Amino acid sequence: MQAWAAEVSGAAQGAEPFFHAPEFWVALAFVIMVAAFGRKAWATIATGLDDKAETIRNRIEEAEQLHQEAKELLASYQRRQREAADEVGRITDHARAEAERLAARAAKDLEIGLKRREQQALDRIARAEAEAVSQVRQEVAGLALDATRHLLLEKAVGKKADALIDNAIEELPNKLH
Repeated sequence: MQAWAAEVSGAAQGAEPFFHAPEFWVALAFVIMVAAFGRKAWATIATGLDDKAETIRNRIEEAEQLHQEAKELLASYQRRQREAADEVGRITDHARAEAERLAARAAKDLEIGLKRREQQALDRIARAEAEAVSQVRQEVAGLALDATRHLLLEKAVGKKADALIDNAIEELPNKLH
């Protein structure tokens, strides 16, 4: 400390002005250098920060826009889902009504088909009866003809009987049918 005190007292005796001290000029050069380069550095830093802030602001706006578009898209999909659910309901109702209509039509067609088959069966029975009656008549006519022929052959004698028999035999089939 004594050495420092001696220096300070020696400097006070020769009192030189402050601007002659090399420390002053180093400090002044430092301030000028900081001022000169600091402005450029500050401008570069400020521009970089402004650019970064603008980029962030743009990204935020873009994110908000994307968020809004996502909300609209979600609303659109929800609306489409509701519309699809409504469409499914309409299709189901239509299919149910169509199935009921087809079931009723099938029942009606079945009833008509059964009636038609019943009528066809009755017609076949009637034809079979008619054929059976016709066959029985033909058989009866044939038997009657044979019986008449035998009876006339046994009971009628002579030329007149032969003429009667031949005449009766010729007319018999026309009379029986």
